[in-house]
Amino acid sequence: MSAETEIAERLISEIVSGRYNVHERLPSENEIAGKYKVPRITARKAYEKLEELGYVYRQQGKGSYVKDRLTQIELVLSGGVSFSQKMLEKGYDFESRNIFSREIKYNKRIYDCLETGEKDRVFKIGRLRFIDGQPIALHISYIAKSVFPDIAAEGANLTSMFSYYNSKGYHEFLSKPSLLSVSFPTKLQRKLLGCTYLVPLLALQSGCIDKRTGAVLECTKILYRCDRFSYIMP
Repeated sequence: MSAETEIAERLISEIVSGRYNVHERLPSENEIAGKYKVPRITARKAYEKLEELGYVYRQQGKGSYVKDRLTQIELVLSGGVSFSQKMLEKGYDFESRNIFSREIKYNKRIYDCLETGEKDRVFKIGRLRFIDGQPIALHISYIAKSVFPDIAAEGANLTSMFSYYNSKGYHEFLSKPSLLSVSFPTKLQRKLLGCTYLVPLLALQSGCIDKRTGAVLECTKILYRCDRFSYIMP
């Protein structure tokens, strides 16, 4: 572990423990360099890491201060209720924006998840989710045209897949087995989610099944900003 990473981790521990209050000035780079017996550039890099991770903000010529971190959102990782409904029920200022709708080339993993044939047409629908105007999650749904014949025409207007399913007569849902993983955002994901490369993403891959008929309605990949959520496994 590099010296700047070790210093950054110690400062994070002190911030999280409550040693420093929100907007309180942290020790100067010179003070950190003296305390840990490292060059000042190392102390500066440690503070740069903290800034990228969202723990501090810096004022030119004045130093680094503890940032008022955004409240974490409790999220139950279940597929029976839409993300939109979960957020609205909690009273958040929530918005969902459709950012793309396009047909994909054959992908065996996705087609197998949808339990559809290679000749079927599959569409990829992306929605970016916002709380208080800040992007927090990217939802991508894969939909088979054999199940939803009008998806090519309607996909670009969809901001809630569950509302779409309700309009087609599907009202009760089950989830396929879910796969959880953690990754760091790509350049495009950083742009969409407004985060730095040091903010990890929780990736949830699953599928939605109609409870009554057993039909697979979609396969999903959801990317959550790890710094904005705490997760509850049902």
